[in-house]
Formats: sequence, C-alpha cells, structure tokens
Amino acid sequence: MSTAEHKRSASGAAGQERSLVGEEGTGERARKWLSSPAVIAATALLTAVVAAVQSSSANAVLRGVLVLVLVPCALIDIDRRIIPNRITGPAALVGLALGLALDPAGEPKRLLWAAIAGGFLLIAALVNPAGLGMGDVKLLAVMGLYLGPAVIVGLLFALLGSLGVGVVIARRVGVRAARKTQLPLGPFLAAGGIVAALVGDPLIHTYLHGL
Repeated sequence: MSTAEHKRSASGAAGQERSLVGEEGTGERARKWLSSPAVIAATALLTAVVAAVQSSSANAVLRGVLVLVLVPCALIDIDRRIIPNRITGPAALVGLALGLALDPAGEPKRLLWAAIAGGFLLIAALVNPAGLGMGDVKLLAVMGLYLGPAVIVGLLFALLGSLGVGVVIARRVGVRAARKTQLPLGPFLAAGGIVAALVGDPLIHTYLHGL
C-alpha cells in the first residue's frame, strides 16, 4: 500500500470512528452532565419532591432512591445508547433490600409488577431487537421493584412520550428518515418513572374507582 493510500485508509477509519462516537458517544458527555452542579441540584430537588408527596415512609425512601437511579441511566443512554448493568444490577439489589426492610408485606406485589413490566418489555425486545435493548428491559424491571403497580403508569408515559417525539421527527424530516432515527428509550422510561413516582398511585386509584 502506498503512503497516500495508507493516509486515505487511516483518514477513512478515523472518520468512521468519529461517526460512531457521534452516534453513541464515549461517555465523556454523560460524566460531565452528572458532575454538573445544575444536574446535581436538580436531582436532589426532584428526589426531595418525590419523597415528600408519598403517602408512606417506605414509598418515600423507595421512590426517592429511584430518582437517583433514573437520572444517570437517562443521561448515559442519551450519550452512549446504553443503560449500564453496573447501575441496574446494584439498584435491583438495593430495591429488594429496602423493600424487605421497610415494607415486607408489599414486597411480593412489587416483585410481581417488576416481573410483569420487565416481561412485557422483554417480549417486545425479542420481537424488535433493533428498537429495544436488554438495558431497557432491566431498567423497567428495576422500576417495578421501586414503584409496584405504578410502574404501568411509567411505562405508558414512556411509550406515549417516545411515540410523540417520533411523530414530531417524522413531520420534520419525513417518515422514511424518521424510521432510521433510533431514539434511546432510557430517557423516556426515566421520565415516565418520575411521573409514576409523583402521580402514579392517584392515577391508578382514580382509574380503578371510576370503572
């Protein structure tokens, strides 16, 4: 290979690498976001608000801790298109421990809803592996451990939110181009989880008693 060809090959490889980094990120942006005083302050405030509106001390702790799980998962997924096991794994163990310690009678119900929600998204991921990842499945199951039945509200808001953004993108760039745009689901799950932590129980109560 000549020197010119070698340079062109190296330039092409570098360009491809930059393209991939542009799509998936290196994690550097997420680290900067998570260490930002604004993000830290907003997360602390949101945690306090979520804990304050709960009807029990157990839910206050569980759902306050959930906010601390959802924020980094959302930011990392935006940057790297991945929800790390190093967050969801320990979060699941912490959720189990807190649930058993603070509300042991409610733990079977939370485990059941974690399995239902995670199983639903698992089936969707197996049907459409290009659109969903196992990180999304694990995050939703973790949300079930902290939210119980309210996780369904979180999932509904997440799906509606991602659908709405998809429609907006389709209107701006066209349906064909929009189909090639892969939106990370993590941020929508995180937003849905926070909505569920704030108003999920009242919404479910209103729905059930309105039937």
